[in-house]
Amino acid sequence: MRIAVTGSIATDHLMAFQGRFTDQLLTGSLEKVSLSFLAEELEIRRGGVAANIAVGLGRLGLAPLLVGAAGSDFADYQLWLKQNGVDTDSVTVSTTRHTARFVCTTDSEQNQIATFYTGAMSEAREIGLRPLIGRVGRLDMVVVAPNDPAAMLRHTQECIALGIPFAADPSQQLAHLGRSDVRELLDHPQLLFTNEYESVLLQERTGWTEQQVLGRTDVWVTTLGADGVRIRRAGRRPVTVPAVTGVPAVDPTGVGDAFRAGFLAGRAWHTSAERAAQLGCALATFALETVGTQEYTLDRTTLLERVRHAYGPGASDDLAVPLLGDGEDAAHGSAAGDGG
Repeated sequence: MRIAVTGSIATDHLMAFQGRFTDQLLTGSLEKVSLSFLAEELEIRRGGVAANIAVGLGRLGLAPLLVGAAGSDFADYQLWLKQNGVDTDSVTVSTTRHTARFVCTTDSEQNQIATFYTGAMSEAREIGLRPLIGRVGRLDMVVVAPNDPAAMLRHTQECIALGIPFAADPSQQLAHLGRSDVRELLDHPQLLFTNEYESVLLQERTGWTEQQVLGRTDVWVTTLGADGVRIRRAGRRPVTVPAVTGVPAVDPTGVGDAFRAGFLAGRAWHTSAERAAQLGCALATFALETVGTQEYTLDRTTLLERVRHAYGPGASDDLAVPLLGDGEDAAHGSAAGDGG
């Protein structure tokens, strides 16, 4: 099954300042600020929503196609992605900009000063899906993840024009999109991903009620943090899938992206939406217990054991063949599955 994941590719530069920012802010002198903080720790992590999702899919054997824009500094990151089963041949590499970058300093009281450099991501609007289809053939699913807003709209329009099922994942870009743009992104996606806050913001941005949103998508998946996941479909009662417990919460960054990878893999294997959510919750624990969005090591046997422990032998039996066999061999046809 061919899943293309469009969206951001980025690196995070995270620094720690052992003091307090507020100690260096002088009352009455805030009109002109020139401050410098000595950081004793630096972590450089690979990230970006699309890249995070693609890595999860790659580790599950789905061979995803990553579509986005990166900078001239992308070579090492590209090698990493390929080593994790991600097709990067449709990533546009800018000749003038660096890969998008998040630079953040955190003080001893967890206050943060951060800057996001969009960099090459601004060129994603120039990427079309037709060349990708010409290279690999028809796509079974396109994930429209947070990206340059014009790129998100373009990919949505292309999916509709080409008849390709797509998943809408506007996420953090919701706050920066106008009503008409958000409505356009919700032009009948097969899947809609939000977290709990975004599900409310989505309705505010569109001016639509929950039922109106449900009338425009097959499945609306909302992550609830430690409370698990809620699955909503028009005309049916919501289903809540509890989170997998008993795993240390080391770093929550990227947990939602890992969940999406597991959910998409489950649908590619034609499981029900509930079973796909269970797989997503289990995969998310690997990101949760590891520092960095892509640094976790996936052991499929352990993943299956976590599914069994949290959801019972029926769930693990349903996922045993695709997980312990070749995930790609198990993924035939469309991601539509049984609609369950």
